[in-house]
Amino acid sequence: MDLLGLKPVRVAEWEEQEGVVVLFRPAPEGKGLRGLFAGWSFAMSPRRFRLDALGAFVWQRLDGDTTVAEIADAVREHFGGEQIDQRLGLFIRALRTQGMVAYPGWDE
Repeated sequence: MDLLGLKPVRVAEWEEQEGVVVLFRPAPEGKGLRGLFAGWSFAMSPRRFRLDALGAFVWQRLDGDTTVAEIADAVREHFGGEQIDQRLGLFIRALRTQGMVAYPGWDE
C-alpha cells in the first residue's frame, strides 16, 4: 500500500481546548470471541489520547482531501526535520489500527 498517496480522514471524536487536541477512541465493533476480547481490551485501556504539537498538527490535516505526502511536506515546513516520513507513517497507521482514521476509497 502506498501510504503517501492516501487521503486519510478522521473518524474518531475529538476536541481542542486551549491548543491541546484530545482524541476519543471509538468502542470496537465485533461479535463472538473476537468481539469479546476487543471489548475487554477497550475497557482496560485508555479511551482518551492527548496529542503533542506534532500529532495535533497532523490530526487537523486528516481531512480526506490532503494526501499523506502533502501532510509530510507541511510538517517538514512547520517543524523541520528530515526523517518525518517514517514517524508520520507510524502515527497514521497507529490511528487507523485504533479506528480513529479511515482511508476513503481503500477501506471500502
